[in-house]
Amino acid sequence: MNRLFVAYKPTGVSSNFFLTQLKRKYKTKKAGFSGTLDPFAKGVLLIGIGSYTKLFRFLNKTPKIYRATLWLGAKSDTLDSEMIEDVEILREFDEADILRVIKSLEGELEYEPPIFSAKQINGQRAYDLARAGKEFTLNKINSTIYETKLISYCHPFVTFEATVSEGTYIRSLGLIAANRLGVKYGALSALERLSEGQFRYNDEKPLEVRESLNIKQNFYLGNSDNLRYGRVLALDDLENKEDGHYWLDSGSFISIINVANKEVNYELGRIEC
Repeated sequence: MNRLFVAYKPTGVSSNFFLTQLKRKYKTKKAGFSGTLDPFAKGVLLIGIGSYTKLFRFLNKTPKIYRATLWLGAKSDTLDSEMIEDVEILREFDEADILRVIKSLEGELEYEPPIFSAKQINGQRAYDLARAGKEFTLNKINSTIYETKLISYCHPFVTFEATVSEGTYIRSLGLIAANRLGVKYGALSALERLSEGQFRYNDEKPLEVRESLNIKQNFYLGNSDNLRYGRVLALDDLENKEDGHYWLDSGSFISIINVANKEVNYELGRIEC
């Protein structure tokens, strides 16, 4: 069975554990997800079953939209409520100042990722090293923050939404916002992924693969048997001959090809739709 759909992971369980539950539900052994959510976070998780697990890198998954609640003054090495060490009692801020800081996050942003993250250091995950008490440094990363919205401010909690590029750490955005308010510490008390690109939760209804791809359609003008049986395709038989990834429609299945250096190669030869 092939199936592509959006699931909604609850808080408190890992993405892998949630996937195991979905495998049982859909009675399949072959399934995967795109874009891991921490156990602390909840929200949209893109699921592929069967051969559709091969499609993730060709799907329109960016930008991503998150809703987060920042707890001003909460000190936590994980930058969330998992490891709260202390809470500073703060004066209440003017909402205009909160809005100004949330909007100031928009644009190109360079920052240090959380030490409790999935970043790899010499083959080891940063969160494993952090839990073991080992010292290490993480290289700064760059993210694009396309848009931010202040949803509510109920002191000391600030709820905001952020539309961001792939790989953005929302927990770090929360700390940056706290620092820009003149507050040393800040941690998220809630985090929800609302969307991955065009994908939002819709009761796990199957997605139309052709409408979900982030690459252009091309057209093969040669003998249709060549595409049907996965034979070598000639560049001259393609309508669009420019370098890049494309998908070809064969009715009951699609193929994904890569055009480079005047050669045509299959990335995915036959995906039934």
